[in-house]
Amino acid sequence: MNQQWNMVSRFIGSMVVIGPMVFHANNAAAHVFPRKESPAAGATVEAPAEVSIRFDGPLEPSFSTLTVSDSSGKRVSTGDAKVDPQQPTDLSVKLPSLAPGHYTVQWAAVASDGHRTHGDYPFDVK
Repeated sequence: MNQQWNMVSRFIGSMVVIGPMVFHANNAAAHVFPRKESPAAGATVEAPAEVSIRFDGPLEPSFSTLTVSDSSGKRVSTGDAKVDPQQPTDLSVKLPSLAPGHYTVQWAAVASDGHRTHGDYPFDVK
């Protein structure tokens, strides 16, 4: 009986340690995050024609958004963000000719399984 209790006890102990790690790994895999931004976060660039972000997993086009605002908070991006049908990890939005200044990119990415992440980052136009 004591040997059986030791085996059960070790099994329960390992589940207490391993269980949260498995849950965390599955939970993290369900979200998408930026891998590469263009222009890059914090960059100073010539006026770009668009802003694009490549994510680490496929996006749900109907619910993923990308906008660009100027320093006063006014939206300057034109039209809706688009997910590239050939590369479903890429989200982009067109820009008009931007004047020199400070701009903020706001993004919301919905993974193909429905999980949402969001964020923002600045860039400057010289």
